[in-house]
Amino acid sequence: MIRRLYDWVLSWSERRGGWLALFFIALFEASWFPLPPDVLLIALCVGAPKKSFRFAAICLLGSVLGAALGYSIGHYLWMTPEGGFTNVAQFFFDAHIFTQASYDNVCELYDKWNFWIVYTAGFTPLPFKLCTITAGACDINFPMFIIASLVGRGMRFFLVGGLIWKFGAPIKALIDKYFNTLATLFTILLIGITALVFGVLGDDEESKDAEPVKQEQTTEHDTQAAEIDTLTTTEKCDTLDL
Repeated sequence: MIRRLYDWVLSWSERRGGWLALFFIALFEASWFPLPPDVLLIALCVGAPKKSFRFAAICLLGSVLGAALGYSIGHYLWMTPEGGFTNVAQFFFDAHIFTQASYDNVCELYDKWNFWIVYTAGFTPLPFKLCTITAGACDINFPMFIIASLVGRGMRFFLVGGLIWKFGAPIKALIDKYFNTLATLFTILLIGITALVFGVLGDDEESKDAEPVKQEQTTEHDTQAAEIDTLTTTEKCDTLDL
């Protein structure tokens, strides 16, 4: 089944409306279609390397609109008012588009890593449709979601298009074999560096916050000492008066 679907997608690279098929495959892949649009994108770019960036832009536009569609499905059609899954959600689970366990895991990750989850799913081999629907169901910030989709999907599609534009057909085998692995490693490295930077900045902020507290404690101590000295002097004066 998947092989026949793969061949059908690939056949559009030899047809006149290949670019339009690329747009719609990218759009629907972001919400339910099983195959990534890279299959057709690579074939179209190899057939016309000078149009590689145009094809990448078409693919990006379709994918981001599809991301918005997936977000809408999750936001409006996924949960009942009582908090259970709708028939739409159950269809996704029963059709093995993704599992309920995967859905639950991503929802938990959104509490802390919302932008990075969307970016990672957009750039790496992770199923983008799982990300877009859970984003809507979890009601994460929509402008942030679109920006993360643009960054992740844009980097992926323009990297593919740029490689073929630069090196031509010979790079196709390398992309097919290593692209997903390299994309995953790059994302892990990028997230690691970002976490490190925020960790260092966080330590600096904590230090800055600690300094006023220390100064406040010192001032309070000095004030208490001054009050004690005043009381002692007053007591001495009272003793002399007697």
